[in-house]
Amino acid sequence: MELNKIYNCDCLSGLKTLPDNSIDCCVTSPPYYALRDYGCDGQIGLEPTPELYIEKLAEVFEEVRRVLKPDGTLWLNIGDSYAGSLKGKGSNSEKYMQPAASNIGDIITTYNLSNYKNKDLIGIPFMLAFALRSQGWYLRQDIIWAKPNPMPESVTDRCTKSHEYIFLLTKSANYYFDNKAIEELAAYDGRHNLNRYGSDKYRTGDTGLQQQNINVKTTERWRTNDSGNFVRNKRDVWFVPTKPMKEAHFAAFPQALIKDCILAGCPENGIVLDCFMGSGTTAVVARKFYRNYIGIELNPKYIKIAEKRLNNELGMFL
Repeated sequence: MELNKIYNCDCLSGLKTLPDNSIDCCVTSPPYYALRDYGCDGQIGLEPTPELYIEKLAEVFEEVRRVLKPDGTLWLNIGDSYAGSLKGKGSNSEKYMQPAASNIGDIITTYNLSNYKNKDLIGIPFMLAFALRSQGWYLRQDIIWAKPNPMPESVTDRCTKSHEYIFLLTKSANYYFDNKAIEELAAYDGRHNLNRYGSDKYRTGDTGLQQQNINVKTTERWRTNDSGNFVRNKRDVWFVPTKPMKEAHFAAFPQALIKDCILAGCPENGIVLDCFMGSGTTAVVARKFYRNYIGIELNPKYIKIAEKRLNNELGMFL
């Protein structure tokens, strides 16, 4: 496949054209289960059961694992779904492009699931994460995407949902991860040692705790970057607001969400894959930070949106 291009095909067909061990990093977000009809034959997300949905995604990500380099990483954003109350249906303001509710058309019928009670949270993210782990992926971390401006919900018997998961999965135990590229600024007031040392309670065995040399330097609490600012390791809760788009795609990544995935997971001039490219955010961010991309997208309408964004947003960067 040609670099820096979005291919109009289903994800499995597109992935099968890629050679083994050719991709540095994959950043992607599959269609969520039973939430949207994108109007394309062969789309993922409308399977009759969550288990069949997970099985289909596992097949896709087995191909992703094949094409990743041995030190490659997968950053997988996935949301959850509820077994609904069977009340109401949504509507479309533009068919397949801007749903006005979370359940459209006849998708609501998939909520009548034999193994789930109505109103059950299905648990899709960890169902998928554990399925991929059983395939051989290393499940390294669950990152919480905390949304300061979540979509309002009319429910009164639970809290409004304001987070999603990003799973960091790897092909090997040792993999590319640029920790310094995503360091956070840290507040340091000068009152504590820059290094963390063992506690006095470990000096002797009087407390029944294992003895250790408390003077041995262990983990750094704070360090400085090249600009002299105190920094720390990035935490696993990422506060990133959602961003509206003028275009029609309703579920676009915020660029700020995936920037650190790409900076940490892919070296400069490397290749970032998004096998559910949608409106092209992965491609835009990859090019802004001097990485290449390969995109796969089933819906040609979204490819037009993505290509327009790439043309409009990259002029000042490239």
